[in-house]
Amino acid sequence: MPEVQPVSNWSEEDLALIKQGVGDKSGRPASASADSANGESETPSAETGSVVTYFEDKGFGFLRPDNGGRDVFFHISRLNEGQASDLTPGTKVIYELGMDRTGKMAASSVRVMPPAEKT
Repeated sequence: MPEVQPVSNWSEEDLALIKQGVGDKSGRPASASADSANGESETPSAETGSVVTYFEDKGFGFLRPDNGGRDVFFHISRLNEGQASDLTPGTKVIYELGMDRTGKMAASSVRVMPPAEKT
């Protein structure tokens, strides 16, 4: 059976991600990749949905995507715009899909949408 050698050529970026916690990519520095080269501040992966439940005493809840699919977990630490008191069932939000520190799908960069802007 061949002996497995440990990886010793980790980049500084790889080490920084490991220090953050595997799966939490929210603090990853922007690289010069094609998706960040367009200079837009709004990412094309933004999703919309609404709050299904929020457990204030525990600091987490679930969002229901507008385009259907499974409910998405979110943690209060990922709330970027809005107040925790705004997170009532039915509140519309914009979020990005990411992973939590355990590698499960979770919402990141959660922002409460402004009140009804109907067209």
